[in-house]
Amino acid sequence: MTEPSVVPVPSEKGAEVGRRIGVGLMYGLWKPRVLGAWRVPATGPLIYAVNHAHNIDGPMVMGVAPRPTHFLIKKEAFIGPLGRFLTGIGQLQVDRHSTDRTAIARALGVLDDGGVLGIFPEGTRGEGDFASLRAGLAYFAVRSGAPIVPVAVLGSTDRPGRLIKALPPLRSRVDVVFGDPFDAGDGSGRRTRRALDEATERIQKQLTAHLENARRLTGRRVTLE
Repeated sequence: MTEPSVVPVPSEKGAEVGRRIGVGLMYGLWKPRVLGAWRVPATGPLIYAVNHAHNIDGPMVMGVAPRPTHFLIKKEAFIGPLGRFLTGIGQLQVDRHSTDRTAIARALGVLDDGGVLGIFPEGTRGEGDFASLRAGLAYFAVRSGAPIVPVAVLGSTDRPGRLIKALPPLRSRVDVVFGDPFDAGDGSGRRTRRALDEATERIQKQLTAHLENARRLTGRRVTLE
């Protein structure tokens, strides 16, 4: 990847406003149970790597995480009033179907400024099991040197009571489990394609192990239960 030019960085104040809105919404509509938040470093650049099985995964993490978060979100969500709102609360739109250099530059800017970047490494909503990762997470981690904190969001999407598909039933419990931070690189500073592929393999092992541990910890045997 060619390193992008400098572009304006999204507002951390906006992300903090988004965090406060998320707190109200998530605790008002569901019953979040947060485990391991103490593992999140209080300062410095950081990447949340979040599994993605529910439509509320991003807002849930924004609301319960101890630090304001700038998520990379598909550009299709940035339409009309919702798009202006997402931009206002410091979220980043990204074109998932091309090399979006503006999104890359803004995401790296968040990390360069010591902020928190949120990524769904699977690229889109699915089983939420970290089975297939895109290379973007490895690139941001290796390029910035920021540690990765794995985050498992475990909710209930296949029981009666859902008003909207892919949302947990209202007032049901949603577990958010933060893992220990880790470095994706091998310490060499290499940014070659091979180095990124190797980093992706390391990341996948760490995320999969965290998800398995989170399931044991919460008593959820599968992601959708």
